[in-house]
Amino acid sequence: MFDALRHHWPEYLIEAVGLGTFMIAACVFTVFLMHPASPAAHWIADPVWKRAVMGIAMGLTAIALIYSPWGVRSGAHFNPSVTIAFFRLGKIAFEDAFFYVVSQFTGAVAGVLISVVFLSPWIWNAHVNYAVTSPGPHGARAALVSEFAISFFLMTTVLVASNNKRLAAFTGLFAGILVATYITIEAPLSGMSMNPARTFGSALPAHIWKDWWIYFSAPPLGMLAAAGTYIKLVGPHKVICAKLHHGAGERCIFKCGYRRSDAESTHI
Repeated sequence: MFDALRHHWPEYLIEAVGLGTFMIAACVFTVFLMHPASPAAHWIADPVWKRAVMGIAMGLTAIALIYSPWGVRSGAHFNPSVTIAFFRLGKIAFEDAFFYVVSQFTGAVAGVLISVVFLSPWIWNAHVNYAVTSPGPHGARAALVSEFAISFFLMTTVLVASNNKRLAAFTGLFAGILVATYITIEAPLSGMSMNPARTFGSALPAHIWKDWWIYFSAPPLGMLAAAGTYIKLVGPHKVICAKLHHGAGERCIFKCGYRRSDAESTHI
């Protein structure tokens, strides 16, 4: 355990910083679009358009993080559900999965706390509310089902794209597009989390834990279901690596098949 920490701490730190950055962006854009004192809240009055702008902003943030040199180094999980799914697929050692998840939770909390320092008092306004995720008017059941569904489809997309020669380079782009689409369309049902650490990062300073179990259960279960379905359809040997984008020059701490020759390649 400590040997992994000593050798792989840069990747763990990147996961914390990456999700922390994502949370800062979420808080900044939520204040910008939702706070009554913000001009944007009046310029963009339609809630659908507000979600669309928010979706584009967060989708671009996700894409930038995935393709950044640090994102390429760590694999750009930034989500315990993604890490757990790749652990289920046998691509991550237990020690690395453990420290990834710890780093992701730590980074999410740190990102929101940094936002509190720089965005007070706007961030605790009722319209912003620390960018918390919570079920919409259709209730907890709709939120649970929708979180499971969007998590399942995102992980399926990541697996199909990242393990295909022609699509692998676009995996991060597909993921960012889905984030943007989900925020625009699905957010009224669950707040669009897909990420237990993301939800925890906002809930902790906000002291809002209503229906928290949805975001700690549905996303990992959805991604685990996607992983199980994928290996049943194509076999476990078809999963090459746990990185969303695999740069040729970056080290890889995972059980990686990326550098196999074309003859031995497990690309579909």
